[in-house]
Amino acid sequence: MKRLIPLLLCAAFAAPAAAETFEIDPAHSSVGFRIRHLVGKVRGHFDKFSGTIDYEEGKPATSKVNASIDPASIDTANSMRDKHLRSGDFFDVEKCPKMEFASKKATQDKDGKGKLLGELTMHCVTKPVELDVELNGLGPGPKGELHLGATASGKIDRKDFGINWNKALDKGGLMLGDEVQIEIEIEAAAKPAAAPKASATKP
Repeated sequence: MKRLIPLLLCAAFAAPAAAETFEIDPAHSSVGFRIRHLVGKVRGHFDKFSGTIDYEEGKPATSKVNASIDPASIDTANSMRDKHLRSGDFFDVEKCPKMEFASKKATQDKDGKGKLLGELTMHCVTKPVELDVELNGLGPGPKGELHLGATASGKIDRKDFGINWNKALDKGGLMLGDEVQIEIEIEAAAKPAAAPKASATKP
């Protein structure tokens, strides 16, 4: 018995931490993009988004990400341009009111960098995408809850999603580029465990 107790204690402390579900905190996160305009680049972001991340430390392959973005919340710091982007020429938000991402595969190296492969639905079209992801850390929040921070980036071709509008310039060339650079910063907090349901059986 004296030998068994230390062995049980070692096994308990060596057990891996259980997977946590983290809820994205929009107040401390951002979903942005860049696209070429003439000879420069225009930045924009979406103000409304939500999502969850399932993550277990040491088991990156089991990670899952599901996110939803409201394309009508686009903001490029120009109201006329934003109105055009919401129209049928671009996001067509009345017909396609949601953008969604669902991960299919995740990898991570020892430095916290990895790949996230999944499907992006945008403009009512679903296509596979690959994001470069860096885990920035895991740590406690002000109330002791576990927080996760991550940076993600990638590139997509807007024409793959049926967003084809452009304008030819008088002296040659096009107003907009096709490649869109995705830039995401995420802070997420672990969702509290659900309280056990009270038993209906009377004592």
